[in-house]
Amino acid sequence: MTFFNHFWPRLSLIGVLTVALAACSSAPEKPQPAALPAVSGQVAVQKVWTHTVGPVTTPLLASVDGDQVAVASTQGQVVLIKASTGQEVWRLKLDSPIQAGVGGDGQRFAVVTQMNEVVAIEAGRVVWRHRLSALSYTPPLVAGGRVFVLTADRAVTALDGASGQKLWTQQRTGDPLVLQQAGLLMSFGDNLLAGWGGRLASLNPNTGAVRWETLLGSSRGTNEVERLVDLVAGASRQGTSLCVRAFQSAVSCIDANRGNILWTRPAQGHTGLDGDDALVFGAESDSKVFAWQRQSGQPAWTQEALRFRGLTAPLVLGRSVVLGDDKGNVHFLSRQDGQNLQRLSTDGSAIVGRPVAAGQTLVVVTRTGGIFGFRPE
Repeated sequence: MTFFNHFWPRLSLIGVLTVALAACSSAPEKPQPAALPAVSGQVAVQKVWTHTVGPVTTPLLASVDGDQVAVASTQGQVVLIKASTGQEVWRLKLDSPIQAGVGGDGQRFAVVTQMNEVVAIEAGRVVWRHRLSALSYTPPLVAGGRVFVLTADRAVTALDGASGQKLWTQQRTGDPLVLQQAGLLMSFGDNLLAGWGGRLASLNPNTGAVRWETLLGSSRGTNEVERLVDLVAGASRQGTSLCVRAFQSAVSCIDANRGNILWTRPAQGHTGLDGDDALVFGAESDSKVFAWQRQSGQPAWTQEALRFRGLTAPLVLGRSVVLGDDKGNVHFLSRQDGQNLQRLSTDGSAIVGRPVAAGQTLVVVTRTGGIFGFRPE
């Protein structure tokens, strides 16, 4: 039995300074996006419901459990929706802006506020709060009756899910500059996997003891920004094969039981991955979409028709790879060859996080707080 149940990113100098990468003097002017390509229409998709939650300007991701999806806004709204019908299960307004979230297991949900508090929610009510030593940009992981948090000082903390009592903390030192976006924190069987800079660590969820660490992204460049190699949220797992991205450095697949690297390829992206048993998909920072062979890492196809459109991390859904862009479009590409199959529009503001699948419903969230449910036919 296992322990667990089931744009350009900003940078932060912990406790001292926050800067926008786009504001750096060395950053080039953003190129014009490619014209929207024609689509084949081979995938039929219907919009079935919409909701609003409020603007999303911090690293907030949707949490899915079965047919339910939880979404949060930066100003403190948290809503749980039954995706098949669009019905709200509950909605809660917190008294503090939210910095990171949502994590959940279907019953208990957790977010991190800009006051460095973990807030646990059940049935639409706050059940406890826990003050952290540093800000977090990563959604809490709720699993095995516990809440796990990865903070910007590269500490992993385990909290009791019922009371919020701290159980243990494990920390690694690193460069003071960190990504102001969600990092990698996930379960794998009876292991807790966490990104520490360019390293992926497997922790014992009961004690925090390190079982193995593997270097997946090495520091490069001549300044702190160029040397940043944090592992980003969004990994693709098939069996024991786990594929992850190191920020603007590499895409790698490992054996998650032992931490052995199966392959690694240079890659210049800053969003997570998804995949199936044959391929791994990801978007580069210039919005080229790549597919790599899962077993070998060899390129399978590349799609350049969406260049400079600010693509999200991908979602594998049926025969498609689904990505949002910074104009509120949702693109469906063929898993087999990257062909443009379909395109949907939302409210014209950027898709945030990545698209998610809750049951048979595709759910996307926009920067202005629109929540859209789509049903592939």
